[in-house]
Amino acid sequence: MSSKEQKRYELFKQGILAYQQKKWPKAKQIFAEVLKIFKNDGPSQVYLYRCEYFIKNNPPKDWDGIFRMKTK
Repeated sequence: MSSKEQKRYELFKQGILAYQQKKWPKAKQIFAEVLKIFKNDGPSQVYLYRCEYFIKNNPPKDWDGIFRMKTK
């Protein structure tokens, strides 16, 4: 694994941890950082979208970590 790929992996892992802890702004910032390094990183794009969604729409208190789309 190259140092660039290692950096992406470490950042993504930090982003997932922040996401799971419902720290949406922090997670969003981390996923945006991944996308600065790898512009087409699909998983980071998905989680960045989800963070933006949850910043505007808090999940229920019993949220199980699963993202459920409400519309198509």
